[in-house]
Amino acid sequence: MLSGKTIIITGSSRGIGRELAVSFAKQGASIVLNGRSAIDPVLVEEVESYGVKTHIVIGDVQYFDQAEMLINEAKEVFGSVDVLINNAGITKDMLLMRMTEDDFDTVINVNLKGTFNTMKHASKVMLKQRSGMIINMASVVGLVGNAGQANYAASKAGVIGLTKSAARELSSRGITCNAIAPGYIGTDMTDVLSDKVKEQVSEQIPLRRMGTTEDVAKAAIFLATSPYITGQVINVDGGMVMNG
Repeated sequence: MLSGKTIIITGSSRGIGRELAVSFAKQGASIVLNGRSAIDPVLVEEVESYGVKTHIVIGDVQYFDQAEMLINEAKEVFGSVDVLINNAGITKDMLLMRMTEDDFDTVINVNLKGTFNTMKHASKVMLKQRSGMIINMASVVGLVGNAGQANYAASKAGVIGLTKSAARELSSRGITCNAIAPGYIGTDMTDVLSDKVKEQVSEQIPLRRMGTTEDVAKAAIFLATSPYITGQVINVDGGMVMNG
């Protein structure tokens, strides 16, 4: 169902983004890789080993013109923009009273404004196509908050509001917009945690383990192959946050 489709993945150099690139390649999709610095040649080789084409666009999506370049290059190279996955994101954790203005602004600019930038440019292409799917990477922190992450929680809550609003605006042209809210996922960011901290984290999760990047990728593939789901937030968190 995804064979020959063009998938843009922002922040695809490592962690969840890297897994998304490989997982969608396995589905036969053409992959547009994006990052603020050079993409690992090993990742490109792995993606292309599944017989698909890749295109790399180096750029920082928090900047409006660089986000536009990403979308335009994808359209020029592959002829369409079928799925946009906004995965690029950063953290600058600090208690509210110690958080600087720059700490707040930088996280908002990358996580929220970067998502807006790519969505705005991609929607122009998708509206003309009368088709397309947008998948935004939110977080359970955007749903329930977290001490020391006021900036990150605000950015991800904003992504959720942006997702729902875009879903209402774009649905009449056959475009869906959904979000994935991961919980604790095993990446290089969580690998630095001590075994004791990991154990404490797992005790908060009903399924008693942190998630994997594959868990998130499976949710993304589900949304990318579900044309009648829009405006939703899918938690991939082992049951940590259960919405009523």
